[in-house]
Amino acid sequence: MSTLRRFARSLVGRRLLLVAACATFAGCAQALLTGAYLIKGVATPGEFQELKGSTTAIVCRPLVELQYSSSSAAEQLASNVGMLMKQKIRKLTIVSPQKIEQWTDEHDWEDFSEIGKAVKADYVVGIEIEEFSLYSGQTIYQGKARLRVVVNDMKKKGEKVYEKHLPQIVYPPNGGIPTSEKSEEDFRRQFTALVAEQVGRIFYGFDHRDDMALESTALK
Repeated sequence: MSTLRRFARSLVGRRLLLVAACATFAGCAQALLTGAYLIKGVATPGEFQELKGSTTAIVCRPLVELQYSSSSAAEQLASNVGMLMKQKIRKLTIVSPQKIEQWTDEHDWEDFSEIGKAVKADYVVGIEIEEFSLYSGQTIYQGKARLRVVVNDMKKKGEKVYEKHLPQIVYPPNGGIPTSEKSEEDFRRQFTALVAEQVGRIFYGFDHRDDMALESTALK
């Protein structure tokens, strides 16, 4: 075999080894990325992250036409959001729901900032319930909620510094749960927890895999 031919074969062999090495490296890299995702997940930051270290009041109210049917949902939602934010935002102090309830029972008010001033909060997170229902028919649970969330900065004389209309929340999204499988109280509690998590994510980072855990919990 001529020297030229041996050199050509050697060159082809080296190229094949290089291609194989690249393919192996790409596969390993993809495996490492997949493994990292499974271990750590991919966090999405909150949209409003100014609450750290503050004293914050969380106030929830239904629209006037929903006050009779959704008053208990408003109280439960405010409580759930407060607990989530307390757990996930460092050095956050939540104004006692009892203190807020006492003030709102004793005073007429229109704007969330009025409560923030009264309870000496740094921020007020106002949650307005525009839609809240638990049923899709008489014997099927399917929760639906639509919310408006605002933040008033009391250090800026109650200025509204954030506002968002959340898309309609539907659970379960593709059907319902027979009322024979759980009580209305249990479904209300679980659906309200799901809604509270969607509100809380405005203020703290989250992993999209948490959705699977939330849905799994709600289905039990």
